[in-house]
Amino acid sequence: MKRYVLPGLLPVLITAAMAGCAAEEETVPVSYIDVTSAEARDLIDDNPDLIIIDVSPHYAQGHLPEAVHYYLGDGSLDDAIPTLDKNKTYLVYCHLDSVAIAGAQKLIDAGFTKVYRLEGNYGAWVDAGYPVEK
Repeated sequence: MKRYVLPGLLPVLITAAMAGCAAEEETVPVSYIDVTSAEARDLIDDNPDLIIIDVSPHYAQGHLPEAVHYYLGDGSLDDAIPTLDKNKTYLVYCHLDSVAIAGAQKLIDAGFTKVYRLEGNYGAWVDAGYPVEK
């Protein structure tokens, strides 16, 4: 069986196929990046506009310097997300991995692209001997 393609249709088909490939490349999911305490310290030192978000219920017991408190459990992070600048860089942490992961993922899901999560969370920061505020 022979198949015929109209001469004017071939460029349209090629363009459509290429556009489909380009669209697939653009839909690569964005994810947050895990960083060690030392890498987080470098982020803080190198990015004066970095926003540090503590998503834990233990903010008053100690937190990273200049961190803002948007507790995940009471919806504070959800309330804050529409007011945050998606073009800024964020470092998220907690006292538990599961909560920090959920908080970082909420930012990603909301369209933020520069999101970091502190591996080991607050405890790793303290263990590294970095300063905290109370």
